[in-house]
Amino acid sequence: MENHPQNLVEDKKAAVESMFDSIAWRYDFLNHFLSFGIDRLWRRRAVRIISRSYKNPDILDVATGTGDLAIAAMKLRPSGITGIDISQKMLMIGKEKIEKKGFSGKIRLIQADSEKIPFGDNVFDVAMVAFGVRNFADPLKGLSEMQRVIRNEGMIMVLEFSKPSVFPFKQIYHFYFMNILPFFGKLFSKDRAAYSYLPDSVMRFPDDDKFLDLLRLAGFSGTRQIKLTGGVASIYTGIKSATQ
Repeated sequence: MENHPQNLVEDKKAAVESMFDSIAWRYDFLNHFLSFGIDRLWRRRAVRIISRSYKNPDILDVATGTGDLAIAAMKLRPSGITGIDISQKMLMIGKEKIEKKGFSGKIRLIQADSEKIPFGDNVFDVAMVAFGVRNFADPLKGLSEMQRVIRNEGMIMVLEFSKPSVFPFKQIYHFYFMNILPFFGKLFSKDRAAYSYLPDSVMRFPDDDKFLDLLRLAGFSGTRQIKLTGGVASIYTGIKSATQ
């Protein structure tokens, strides 16, 4: 008997939740170690892009993980930031970090499904997500949910890994992602599957024009892509038009 598509979606959600719960204790260290710390610069760049259009925004941070992007976005002096994630253990670590930084009054984290966002329509000014869309069981549904909960003229900002296309950077990147990263991921987290999943999910991710098409299908206009570090990562943005 073939699996029903809905069952496959639920299976992936359960697998992703379990995987991130298992590596939560090492997630921040490995993110910074395996990206040589460049992930911090990418988040700062993403926050600067948001700052050009919004002052004191009300922000939804989807797939917030341990809250790194939400914490970086405090430079926007937001009216509030709500982070959602499917992994309870990631959120627990995020809450500890936020409390230590004194941001508990501005950032709240709740466990929720990124494809069933538990808020009404037109609530937030900005919806953002860093390194999370490729983990969505249904990326279009997740992006459509983000479109639904932001106000007219609100922004979506997606920071995600992409694939370099220029020689020799493409070949070096591919070797690192498929060989070095899983080795050190297993060494430090004791979970090889999680850090084999990462390069596999990046290689399958519909980046560049394909992702811009997904944003438009989800109801965003004015979509654009900014490539970072030779195309290793990209920032995608779009606006919810008043006519949507």
